[in-house]
Amino acid sequence: MTAAPAAGRDVEPARPSVALLPWGDLLEDFLDSIGVSLQEFCDEMTGGWLFGYVTALASAGVHTVIICVSRGVTVPTHVVHRPTGATLCLLPPSRAYMPLRRLLPSRYGWTVRQALAGTRGMQWVLGLALRELVPYLATPPLRLARELRRHCCSAILCQEYEYPRFDTSVVVGRALGMPVVATFQGGDRPHTRLERLLRPFTVRAASALVIAPASERARVRRQYRVPEARLAEIYNPLDTASWTRVPRAEARASADLPVDVPVVGWHGRVDLRSKGLDVLVTGWRHVEDSTDDAWLLLIGSGDDRSALRRLIREAGLRRVRWIDQYVLDRQHLRTLLSAADVYAFPSRHEGFPVAPVEALALGLPVVAAAAPGISEILAGGERSGGVVVPVGDAVALASALTRLVHDECYRAKLSALARKRATAVFSPEVVGQRLRTVLLG
Repeated sequence: MTAAPAAGRDVEPARPSVALLPWGDLLEDFLDSIGVSLQEFCDEMTGGWLFGYVTALASAGVHTVIICVSRGVTVPTHVVHRPTGATLCLLPPSRAYMPLRRLLPSRYGWTVRQALAGTRGMQWVLGLALRELVPYLATPPLRLARELRRHCCSAILCQEYEYPRFDTSVVVGRALGMPVVATFQGGDRPHTRLERLLRPFTVRAASALVIAPASERARVRRQYRVPEARLAEIYNPLDTASWTRVPRAEARASADLPVDVPVVGWHGRVDLRSKGLDVLVTGWRHVEDSTDDAWLLLIGSGDDRSALRRLIREAGLRRVRWIDQYVLDRQHLRTLLSAADVYAFPSRHEGFPVAPVEALALGLPVVAAAAPGISEILAGGERSGGVVVPVGDAVALASALTRLVHDECYRAKLSALARKRATAVFSPEVVGQRLRTVLLG
């Protein structure tokens, strides 16, 4: 990673710049969970919500400055994200953050019980107070303000509004006279008392919120009394032109799968509960019972990899090919996914997921649980190239997968509709212009 510490103010850019701030305290909290280094993030990583937005904004003539808080730097450090050309600005956390974080048993325990597991007495009381405070210490507001001025940013875009970094960004944005916009990617509630106290004020102070799922827009209107006019229904983008299928024989060889059998695919971060992988394992046991040759292809890794491996073993699954790694090379990922005939998306909780859109772009019929965002991605169900089943229902998931595995004509029909849906709705050009309007007017 070639990096340069921050210096003086940059020359005014020829095109407008927007600061994009991802969710989470430290960048490494996400990277460590998927086995990706900071160097690989800077030099190789693409795709997903983050870089989809970068590509979409670039198509609309907007430069993106990705501002991340990282434990890997001690001073503000700038690099160029090689695949997209975006500016990466890495900020060290506030000085008190790391010492206090080490006192918390679990930084990302969503409930008090999860966050303070194993603590008792005064240690529990201290942990309760730190759980409120520590997330607000991650983002250094003065350094953030200096970087926004240095890069001549015209607006701030936060990944989530239900997160302390958004609250900090609103305060900084107000101080600089800069609009702040946030998106919904899954954060649908405040998690601490301090957040519950501050969030109504910061949400209403935002210039706009980008929320694709109708259910979440309704919640925000009801809970925070935000006018409908400030809620933008914009989908997550995907560069559909680059998502084309690789020939079957080549794809199957890459995934080490037989050429002449039906394959159901899944890819993403291995988080057993939120991604519904326990449901997929149970459902796949039913599919294996109904067919002699279908295979399940899993692509991805994460903190729950050991638990997933145990579930697969305990379920006695015989035809599962699992590539236990987070695939950075997007062409290789497209090759692997091209080995599938059908795509399974069993998630319990999402914001507006990119993975099923990638599957649609490859012409894969998608069987998805009705998590947030899915009703918009697969609006019209089969007419959008997919089948929606209830969240957590392994039998319904298995039934839909089994039909697609056995019925080649039905599969071909949904495949054509899937590709059509992806190219018409999720292209960067369509999304980028809408984002530019919301951010810059």
